[in-house]
Amino acid sequence: MTGNLQFEALSVETLSSRLGDNEALRARIGKDTSAWKVREVGDGNLNLVFIVEGASGAAVVKQALPYVRLVGDSWPLPLKRSFFEYHALTRQEARAPGSVPAIYHFDEGQALIIMEYLSPHIILRRALIEGRQLPNIARDIGLFMARTLFRGSDLHMAAKDRKADLALFAGNVELCDITENLVFSDPYFDARMNRHTSPQLDDLVAELRADRDLKVEAQRLKHIFAANAETLLHGDLHSGSIMVTDSQTRMIDPEFAFYGPMAFDVGMLLANFWMSFFSQRGHEQSGKRDAMRAYLLAVTVETWVVFRAEFSHLWRTERTGMLYQKSLFEDQGDRLGAEQALDHVLDQIWTDLLGFAGIEVHRRILGLAHNADFETIADEDLRASCEAKALKFGRHLAVNRRQIHSIDEVNHLAALIEQESSI
Repeated sequence: MTGNLQFEALSVETLSSRLGDNEALRARIGKDTSAWKVREVGDGNLNLVFIVEGASGAAVVKQALPYVRLVGDSWPLPLKRSFFEYHALTRQEARAPGSVPAIYHFDEGQALIIMEYLSPHIILRRALIEGRQLPNIARDIGLFMARTLFRGSDLHMAAKDRKADLALFAGNVELCDITENLVFSDPYFDARMNRHTSPQLDDLVAELRADRDLKVEAQRLKHIFAANAETLLHGDLHSGSIMVTDSQTRMIDPEFAFYGPMAFDVGMLLANFWMSFFSQRGHEQSGKRDAMRAYLLAVTVETWVVFRAEFSHLWRTERTGMLYQKSLFEDQGDRLGAEQALDHVLDQIWTDLLGFAGIEVHRRILGLAHNADFETIADEDLRASCEAKALKFGRHLAVNRRQIHSIDEVNHLAALIEQESSI
């Protein structure tokens, strides 16, 4: 297959014949295509994902479709998103080595990437639903966010290189549009593709959609998202975009990558831990999940502590870009000035991430793309009870983020809300 052919979606039946002469794939799994075993495992909202196994190994083939898979061809989407995913993965690997799957081949014309098959990894969200307490995720994810966000910004990159990168990723218009609408706007009015647990949440949903302060803050956060091109973001960093074992953590699926505010990735990621926390009561069929709830709150603390520490380390050792130049501070013997500036940057990230986290909670319960943490709770009354608590928590973060000063304060609030009686 070459990039010059007209795009054609792969299938389990056609993959071996169409990719049988691909040297990168043959090198990974073996040359005998008759021995290839192909499975389609994509459970996301957008793409086809195949696991291809052969005599000597396995690989993943991911292909974009010209529409949103969750909705169908009534919602067209450009194939070029695979281009942005490929370029994001190469930059993430350079900036945080070992944190993403290895890339073996990219075909822009067919919108496909051949990459490392991660095994025995599972999706982090599934592990958390199962009640698994993974020991390394907070450290691994905190380091990944600090390294990719710092090293992709004007704090580290040469200005001309960052501007060239900004121009390249500025073309990811359609996926940014999905975030701008589905995350920041649609949950707060009766958008056509919204859904929620009804009728149990109807009154609370009406209350949130009439909440002027909440809607204003959601739009202020949307303004920051759209206007603050600080660094190259993953753009969709949640527990469904992370694969784990007890000893390894890998980030996947950065097709929403673009230049935006550092706080967005961090807030979206922490929101998914908090949503998992609120969902745990719906997964207690085999016993209480008190220890799992405590673990999840501890993960949010460690993730933020690791992020701050690594970001601060990079500030002191790799601040080579045009922002907060050392010529103004350390080179003049003013280390305290550099530390003061660092505090300001981290404080702004903290305040904004809380807002983004609150909005992410809302969109996952009220918008189009829900997550399995809540969706797999079969008892609708129990699910709605978990969701209602998360919605109240999200509202508080978004509206009152400037008055919240520590991760412990956030987790204390989460624990208090979780202990409230059901709706």
